[in-house]
Amino acid sequence: MTIKTIYKYLGPEVLDKVFPSPDNVTFKCSLPKDFNDPYELFLTIDFNQKPDLLAFYADVIGELPQYPTTCFSRSPAVIPMWAHYAQNHEGFVIEVSETKLSELLPDISCNDVSYSDAPIHDLSSSLGMAYGTSKMRHTYLLRRSVLFSAYFTKTSCWAYEQERRLVAQDEKDTRTVGPIILFDVPKKCITSIICGARASDATKQSLKEKAKELGCRYFELRIGKNSATPFFVDGSEQPFSFDQGQLSACNQYCGTCMEPIAREALECSWCQISDQLRQDAASRNPFRILDNLGMLDTYVAEMDAITARGRTK
Repeated sequence: MTIKTIYKYLGPEVLDKVFPSPDNVTFKCSLPKDFNDPYELFLTIDFNQKPDLLAFYADVIGELPQYPTTCFSRSPAVIPMWAHYAQNHEGFVIEVSETKLSELLPDISCNDVSYSDAPIHDLSSSLGMAYGTSKMRHTYLLRRSVLFSAYFTKTSCWAYEQERRLVAQDEKDTRTVGPIILFDVPKKCITSIICGARASDATKQSLKEKAKELGCRYFELRIGKNSATPFFVDGSEQPFSFDQGQLSACNQYCGTCMEPIAREALECSWCQISDQLRQDAASRNPFRILDNLGMLDTYVAEMDAITARGRTK
């Protein structure tokens, strides 16, 4: 059986709150009405319906229930997620085994979010059936379908998140501290902690200690020079890449910067640049000649002016 993993992006300011005890990792839940997307729970049916059907829909569905929800991503390598939810790479990501989580908390609803600017599931026939028959079973099926679509469909502008959403419909699966709803994940479900590329030394050290306490792997995100895809290194500086839904050790990588490379070589091309090559490159750079003569700024200004005149023609 393939173990499915999901990833929670977090800022460094919540580090102590996420690890309140050696037995659990705690995530904050929010109600959909408090999310940053004003169209949460919107994509349910095609609202281009006759008024009588819409009136029936409004009466049957009403206000959708607000269940505590916490959001994950299917990947730890989404750069905008690190920027938006992990304080511009200063935070961290927690890898959770959804397989183990489902075994321990079978009532939890966890599904991929679909992205579309229109409802993905055509519920018009279900709406028409419930309206036409007024049967309880048809109304129940309509409500259930609407609820699923509402919680697991978002507009396409959010697709970069690769979201997998966990919805707690049973109160026993969460706990409340004042106005805050918390979801405790058992220690055995935590498989890795990944530190951001710009994390402070204090954050790195703290996360290393947390990983040791939890008995899980520790990684650091790295931004390389050869690819726009980030990579990861473990505590032994072994490079990993995220491939086919999991972090896997790399077989081909640069022996100096550790970035994965596509071809077999001791070093990547960047790390093979010697002082002699730098001197040769400098000798071939015509801008250096102009700069030495004090003419570079004038040349660039004149070329910019010529380019600007060309745009206006």
